[in-house]
Amino acid sequence: MTEPSSGSDDPLLETPLHGAHVALGARMVPFAGYAMPVQYPSGIIAEHTHTRAAAGLFDVSHMGQASLRAANHAAVAAALEALVPADILGLAPGRQRYSQLLNADGGILDDLMVSRPADPAADGTLALVVNASRKAADFALLRERLAGKAELLVHDDRALLALQGPEAAAVMAMHCPPAAALPFMGVATATIDGIAVGLSRSGYTGEDGFEISVGAGEARALWDRLTADPRVRPIGLGARDSLRLEAGLCLYGHDIDETTSPVEAGLTWSIQKRRREAGGFPGAVLVRRELEDGPARLRIGLRPEGRAPVREGAVIKNSFGDVVGSVTSGGFGPSLGAPVAMGYVLRRFAEPGTALTVDLRGKDVPATVVPLPFVPHRYKKP
Repeated sequence: MTEPSSGSDDPLLETPLHGAHVALGARMVPFAGYAMPVQYPSGIIAEHTHTRAAAGLFDVSHMGQASLRAANHAAVAAALEALVPADILGLAPGRQRYSQLLNADGGILDDLMVSRPADPAADGTLALVVNASRKAADFALLRERLAGKAELLVHDDRALLALQGPEAAAVMAMHCPPAAALPFMGVATATIDGIAVGLSRSGYTGEDGFEISVGAGEARALWDRLTADPRVRPIGLGARDSLRLEAGLCLYGHDIDETTSPVEAGLTWSIQKRRREAGGFPGAVLVRRELEDGPARLRIGLRPEGRAPVREGAVIKNSFGDVVGSVTSGGFGPSLGAPVAMGYVLRRFAEPGTALTVDLRGKDVPATVVPLPFVPHRYKKP
């Protein structure tokens, strides 16, 4: 659930943690309209391996945070279900779900996280987190399509941090004991060293971890407290991308966009049974047909031979040299010590073990279709 640079000439925005990144010597780059840290002096490989071994802290404050409100949960769930294929009505208090905003053709306008607060006093509220590059369009769509059904409140006054890695829970337990009891995709409100936060046990690295919503004015204090722990290191966009690629997670604007459906992208797990059967979301006819008959193409994992990474746009061919797809994300997987890639191919070539080739600077490099993720997820599940 990340996003590419906007490519705009507008002045770059800064997150509330901009000063902390600069003070740490981060290399700042344009990303989705913001100046963001791509890496710190230790480098991308060190940041990647540290997150897999201990705990990495990410500034994801550029992402959009908002709330939808209606009279009760049934009302707000019905409103949002008109735009997404997930079962929001069945979302229990204190739980979070991943879904997608879809267009009329079943294409993905954006992917997002939807949370239902645990507090009964917040009944009728859903918290949303959307991609930075899509948040203006997302919020405009929500306001237009849900007018009279639910009220959208945008929380530009909040920052968002992600603490990820096998030591994340132990670090959080020192500062916020209730956090350690949260299950994967659980949400709660709490305090971290006296700072009020919203927590979810989730993230986008494949590791156990937390996303922490905090008031912008207290973001720097929270960042400093967490990075003071020797187990925690700040992590930039470079390692964030290699971690999510190894975890087989989609990058919006690359692996998913308005031309890809959730079924093609292998996200059918995010469409619960009631919605599959009843429909009632944009593109439902196409999505349900793909669920029943199978899509024409599928997202796959690829392991190219050698050590040179293949990049987005590289052509994928079958053994006869026919083009059967293209790469949507590719890079070097530090945890594997080898290149990894994701892409779309015609469905008959998507079976794990299929031998294909991928173009690398004009040379056809042998590659094998493999199951995703490349590195096993280590979420905290009951």
